[in-house]
Amino acid sequence: MHYGRCSSTSMKNCWILIMRRTKRKRGTSPVLEQKEVTEGAEQNSKSISKHEKPKFVKPNPKEKKQQEEYQCWLMKSEPDTRIEKGMDMKFGIEDLMAQPSQTACWDGVRNYQARNFMRVMKIGQEAFFYHSNCKEPGIAGIVKIVKESYEDHTQFDPKNPHYDASSSPENPKWSMVDVQFVRKLKRYIPLAELKKLHLNDKSSGGPLRNIALFTRARLSVQPLTQDEFDFILKLEDQKEV
Repeated sequence: MHYGRCSSTSMKNCWILIMRRTKRKRGTSPVLEQKEVTEGAEQNSKSISKHEKPKFVKPNPKEKKQQEEYQCWLMKSEPDTRIEKGMDMKFGIEDLMAQPSQTACWDGVRNYQARNFMRVMKIGQEAFFYHSNCKEPGIAGIVKIVKESYEDHTQFDPKNPHYDASSSPENPKWSMVDVQFVRKLKRYIPLAELKKLHLNDKSSGGPLRNIALFTRARLSVQPLTQDEFDFILKLEDQKEV
């Protein structure tokens, strides 16, 4: 189109026509444009919603079933004197035997996984009393659960080494159970012996191949399978390997 041949009025009309055509070529129809805006808003909304909503972690059926199957335990305590905040943290198997009815609360657990294990303990279940943080760590005897999980009172006591300022009576974080002395083992089973057996069983597929004492070593309360518990119990009648 030659703009020079248009009059001023025609030129104006030409410009309008050109602009309209240009818009049609470069833009979109009002309906399509509105649709894109709507879809974009929906997409942004989905993106934000996905971002803001906490992820739901589906429980692992195998892990849940395994936890329900735990019947035996290993519970660690310190048999030697260690002063913390003016309080002696010592509590060996002899200290339990000296308690009224040879029964005591198992307080001071401050690990969530260990706490959760205590929360599924049942009355009558047995646990190995394990001496930790000492010259020769190992299993000293057997205790049984006589009271199921309840609030650990030490979390509210500012003078106690296990005090937790973030916990409150309205929303307590920590739990404990009561245990009762059953008996000492015929012989003390040291950690070193258990480690040898564990390493051997890892390659041979033996009963201690997955024992929590080495796969979850930091936990003060650990689950044991019935096979693990029975195998260790038989060691008391054998010479140290």
